[in-house]
Amino acid sequence: MKWPLVTMMIAHEDDIFTVRQRVRRVAGQVGFGAPDQTRIATAVSEIARNAHDYAGGGRVELGVDVITGRQALVVRIVDQGPGIAELSAILEGRYRSATGLGIGITGSRRLMDRFDVLTKPGAGTTVTLGKVIPAGRSPLTGPAVAALAEAMRGWSEGPQAAMREQNRELLASLADLSEREEEARRLNAELAETNRGVVALYAELETQAGQLREAGATLESQVSERTIELAQANERLKAEAEERERMGEDLRQSQKMEAVGQLTGGIAHDFNNLLTGIVGSLDLMQTRMRQGRTENLQRYIETAMASANRAAALTHRLLAFARRQPLDPKPTDVNALIGGMSDLLRRTTSEAIELRVLSEPALWPTLCDPHQLENAILNLVINARDAMPNGGVLTIATTNGRHEAKDPDLRNLGLTSEYVCISVSDTGTGMPPEVVARAFDPFFTTKPLGQGTGLGLSMIYGFARQSEGQAHIESVVGRGTTVTIRLPRNAASHVEVAPATEIGELPRGAGETVLVVEDEQTVRDLIVEVLHDLGYKTLQAGDGPSGLRVIQSSVQIDLLVSDVGLPGLNGRQLADQARETRPDLKVLFITGYAESAATPSGFLDPGMAMITKPFAVDTLMSRIRDMIEGNGS
Repeated sequence: MKWPLVTMMIAHEDDIFTVRQRVRRVAGQVGFGAPDQTRIATAVSEIARNAHDYAGGGRVELGVDVITGRQALVVRIVDQGPGIAELSAILEGRYRSATGLGIGITGSRRLMDRFDVLTKPGAGTTVTLGKVIPAGRSPLTGPAVAALAEAMRGWSEGPQAAMREQNRELLASLADLSEREEEARRLNAELAETNRGVVALYAELETQAGQLREAGATLESQVSERTIELAQANERLKAEAEERERMGEDLRQSQKMEAVGQLTGGIAHDFNNLLTGIVGSLDLMQTRMRQGRTENLQRYIETAMASANRAAALTHRLLAFARRQPLDPKPTDVNALIGGMSDLLRRTTSEAIELRVLSEPALWPTLCDPHQLENAILNLVINARDAMPNGGVLTIATTNGRHEAKDPDLRNLGLTSEYVCISVSDTGTGMPPEVVARAFDPFFTTKPLGQGTGLGLSMIYGFARQSEGQAHIESVVGRGTTVTIRLPRNAASHVEVAPATEIGELPRGAGETVLVVEDEQTVRDLIVEVLHDLGYKTLQAGDGPSGLRVIQSSVQIDLLVSDVGLPGLNGRQLADQARETRPDLKVLFITGYAESAATPSGFLDPGMAMITKPFAVDTLMSRIRDMIEGNGS
């Protein structure tokens, strides 16, 4: 016993009542409720009475020990009597004596968590009882047990007090006994029935045996019927599962249609505004030209061009959100790119905003489209500026990052283990969690009507994911927002920064022949007309098979300009077949949307390049000149 409390002797009948009272009181002190106090006291008093009646006396040791890892109240009753000869029969419940010895032991055994009996004929018996202390109470420490033992020495319950306490317990048990009266009557009836003799029992067994034989005879039929029922139930379950799957598919389709409706509604709203600027300007130009008034034509042209350029930017943002934007990834020095944007970024922010740039000195290069990264950073800076109308601090930081294979947030997104972080932070108004959760949704904006399309962050998210990276937002209301773009590290030693382009005189041709394959006649006529004006010879076709027939002829062709999405043969298939007969033919693809051309990686072979619709005429002509002169492959 780990912590002994007290030892009590059993020499007289009154000692049994004293033991019962003290055990009950200690049980209450260590945390047992009234029902368990009564059960423990009853079990101990029964064994103590056995020691007094059959062994002439003994002693009771009370203490605290451990049972299956938990503290327990443990009581040991020791006597020097003759021992118990029928112990195994008593423990199995098979022994019944006129003295009631077996009833006392088996009854106590049912109440306890631990019950051990050691007996030896002529050498006495030791019975150990244990009850685990209820959970929820602080474990007893050595000092606490010592204090309890000291307190017990001051207890002085006499036999009369113990008997009064026992009477109170008996009165409290009367209600429980009355509730069990019906069960007792039932048990008595069963015992009476059992005592009527073996004949009645044998008759009952014969009846049951007959019923079993009858059941056995019909078992196969019953199994067959049950099998049919189970098969029918299984079919019903399958039908219900299919119905649930259909309903789930209907729900998903409804959600998709709702998202498409939101997306198309936003696109229609923005494009209607842009088309109004374009169509209105062209109408005014027609009216002024009919009137012979040309003084304001340049202003109307500039207005129409501005609206057209905004429409082009909107389509690029939509493609970026859908991860279908044609990209031109190059090894990029992000620090140098941000440095080259510093003047633009400072002009974008107000004087009340402090712009800080924190650059990692040994920043790794990354593989991305530098022009799209510039757009993404500029969008984030504009958003940060708008979030700080009263001024604040805007920080652009670059760092190298690594994640372990066990990091699920980054691993599940397919991000490489080494990446470059570009974060834009502000000290502005911040966003609540429900706004952060929708921030990347297309056309979702918290800005006033007419001050935002809601495509800036969705474009950034699409660009990051299309570049095999990740975009993430952290925001606290009243403290500010941080948007982080993670892009994979690139091992290239030579990196590029997108140079600023300057508009100059269009480069002229020297009589070279360009084959233009484009299914949209307006675009095809425009390209052919500009090429003629600049001194090129042109051939044209409206679909892939027609272009292939021109290529397979003997005519001289210096450059193939082809749309990617052509009927019959797509642009890439046309280029592949063209190079079977003209292996050195240079190819410039033009595309507005092509899933296979979402990124040139793995799409463009040497001697091929791509330009995205809508394009400025000077950009197209410069690219054509570079391709012909061998600088654009």
